[in-house]
Amino acid sequence: MSRVFLFSANTTTEPYPVYPLGMAVLAGALSARGHQVRQFDLLASGCDEERLRRELAEFAPELVGMSLRNIDNVDSFSGESAWYLAQARERVRLVRETTAAPLVVGGPAFSIMPEAILEYLGADYGIVGEGERAICRLAEELAAGRQLPALIRGEPQGLTGTEMAAPLYQPEWVDFYLERSGMINLQTKRGCPYRCSYCTYPALEGAHFRPRPVGAVVDDLERIRRDHPRASVFFTDSIFNDPCGHYLELAEEILRREVQIRWCAFFRPQGLGRRELSLLKRAGLYALELGTDAASDATLAGMDKGLSFAEVLEVNQACLAEELPCAHFIIFGGPGETPESVQQGLANIEQLGPAVVFAFSGIRLLPGAPLQQQALREGLLEAGRSLLKPAYYYSPAIDVEAMHAAIKHSFRGRRDRVFPPSEGQARLAVMRRFGFNGILWDQLINFGSKRKTG
Repeated sequence: MSRVFLFSANTTTEPYPVYPLGMAVLAGALSARGHQVRQFDLLASGCDEERLRRELAEFAPELVGMSLRNIDNVDSFSGESAWYLAQARERVRLVRETTAAPLVVGGPAFSIMPEAILEYLGADYGIVGEGERAICRLAEELAAGRQLPALIRGEPQGLTGTEMAAPLYQPEWVDFYLERSGMINLQTKRGCPYRCSYCTYPALEGAHFRPRPVGAVVDDLERIRRDHPRASVFFTDSIFNDPCGHYLELAEEILRREVQIRWCAFFRPQGLGRRELSLLKRAGLYALELGTDAASDATLAGMDKGLSFAEVLEVNQACLAEELPCAHFIIFGGPGETPESVQQGLANIEQLGPAVVFAFSGIRLLPGAPLQQQALREGLLEAGRSLLKPAYYYSPAIDVEAMHAAIKHSFRGRRDRVFPPSEGQARLAVMRRFGFNGILWDQLINFGSKRKTG
């Protein structure tokens, strides 16, 4: 068996510090196969490169794995200032200077454009898609003296829920995230059947939901509750509320086992009423992040969201009625946006009442997403341009500066309306200095005297 050193290259804290779940899942898979694993988190170590060098040298790995969470922060206001691959290439250089062990790169960012990123970073191998089996196979083939292609792809059909590895959390790193954000990440399913025009999730994880057995997920929750009693959980599924109702079965199992743990997740604002929310709330749900994405029927259709703003309003009202904080993430300037749709969208947002709205400008273009092809057809993206560095889609029918001015004017004076994204980071930083942790935006909502902060 091999010695495998895994490290997370992420050092950003936007929107809040996020536990490197992918690294923990690979560690769990490797350990289950009998490999000796060490995990290292650059963010939690305080970006201590000397410590990384020491641990690499001390562990003497036979394989090093680097996880990439993001290419950039997908905020058009940041430009290249929040482009993370140059920093990742420096980490590759550090590994090369410290050990002769082969280096494999993976993670969600890498799988978006693996060929270009592998070439840019100069690593030996790259894993595209799910890595549990792939990294074990790579470690075992290398140990046997055999070589594999530089790009290794996960299972073509995707792992089944029972084949997905449980995460192996590292207590030292958990302590860091509990102090900074109070949260640990966990996944209940993979895949996404929806076809939003800007998104690569179906290509990365498959075009249908593959749920883990609810018993296995609740086993993980029980371990988290036992080992880290102060922790809350963020479910990192592409969409938590699947139409098949797996998420409701999970809530019922949490209640049956009486697991007292707080959690939040990312939801599709469709088909979610008070009955479902009441069950989820009793099972520990304390806030919802909603992938609303657009604020008018015209722009929702332009993104191929497959829902209407009336449905968004229904879910929003159900959240408010159940006193569950919800946040809408809305992008302006996408396909179908016009000056009229901007005004309609801002009027629609007013109807959301005391929900939090994070507004963004422009859509980050990604290879393989339908929006890339639309940008090429409309002449907004030159053929052959690499998308390694950020490029954003803006509807040709809008004046971007006028759109920004309209959003700022509409949001003025509202603590629960955030634009541009950097304004949200500034507000959250103030709250952290006052001792708050967690997702934090839920503290921007006041339901009245019955509202309790936690």
